[in-house]
Amino acid sequence: MNIKNDGLVLVGAAIGGLVGYLVFKLLISQGFYGLMLPGGLLGMGAGVVKAPTKVVSVVCGILALALGVLAEWSVLPFKTDGSLLYFVMHLHELQYVTLIMITIGAVVGFWIPFRRSQEQSTNPA
Repeated sequence: MNIKNDGLVLVGAAIGGLVGYLVFKLLISQGFYGLMLPGGLLGMGAGVVKAPTKVVSVVCGILALALGVLAEWSVLPFKTDGSLLYFVMHLHELQYVTLIMITIGAVVGFWIPFRRSQEQSTNPA
């Protein structure tokens, strides 16, 4: 396992996730809704460096899912209780479109670094 490349993938993921979150917040302030951006840009940031292991791809997918949930909670918490714990416990009450957009972000967050790790294993040069 190449820890240096794992770390670079995660740094790229963190930068991409931050950019995605900030763009999402900007879009919300302008009346647009792009909830797949935080997770999707996390995956794009992670894909800048080839992931040496598929485990990093799974970690990126989980982080993208968590970032999507966090982004939604930060702009539209439940009125009953605004806490993150309450929000997570009641995710099933969100609209289907919201859940689909969070899922798309998580899939992209996983898929891009996964494909990059596949490229490395099929083309080692």
